Amino acid sequence: MVSLLDPEARGRVILVGAGPGDPGLLTLRAVEALKSADVVVHDGLIDMRVLDFAPAEAQRISVAKKRDRHTLPQEAINALIIAHVKAGSVVVRLKGGDPFVFGRGGEEVEAVRAAGLKVEVVPGVSSALGCAAEAMLPLTHRDWSSAVSFVAGTCQGLSEQNWAGLAGQGRTLVIYMGVTCASLIADKLMADGVTPDMPVAVLERGTLQGSRAMRTLLADLGDMVQREKVVSPAIIVVGEVVLLSDAENRLHSFARQAEQMEIQR
Repeated sequence: MVSLLDPEARGRVILVGAGPGDPGLLTLRAVEALKSADVVVHDGLIDMRVLDFAPAEAQRISVAKKRDRHTLPQEAINALIIAHVKAGSVVVRLKGGDPFVFGRGGEEVEAVRAAGLKVEVVPGVSSALGCAAEAMLPLTHRDWSSAVSFVAGTCQGLSEQNWAGLAGQGRTLVIYMGVTCASLIADKLMADGVTPDMPVAVLERGTLQGSRAMRTLLADLGDMVQREKVVSPAIIVVGEVVLLSDAENRLHSFARQAEQMEIQR
């Protein structure tokens, strides 16, 4: 198949995964696509240094999304992309992580194809992979975990999601967008039979400046998120592989602080 990155081809869209944040994790193909762009439609969490790979004259359009507040609804983003492509532009739709891992890339591909337009997808390093690598957290390990699952942890529809069997001994569960619902997630997993002392890591701002990797036990997950004032972007990893990581044991630190306070009394 001929690549849509052909510089002679006009009027097309390229969905590009920007990776978890660090511009150094961009693929060579992603940089090539950015250099060809007339218009870059980008997410809000994109490191601004990534946009520097696009030509100076390329139009940059932010469609940043925050919890409960979207600059544009998804349908409007689809329409925006299609309008620029129909005008003959090379549109790079720049998405954090990988377009096809909780990035709504599938929806955008469907919309572009329905409009009869050409589209190519350039994969990116997903947030889970990038954040885990930075924290030295192997998502699979021959001695600890032979399966890994990825789920969305948003509060909306959480109770309807069936996670039974996804977490537990010998398995790793990676939860995207779960910080706000951390306590509910812990309750849900324990109700499904996951032991309260299952190791859990929270990887905040992975690969970005100010990143933190913290671990605790499942029963303490919600409390730790509150104590540490964790904010998005962050992912949650549930599984014994967490013990192999560099994530700081925040439950131990909290217990030690509590003991010191008690002694001072």
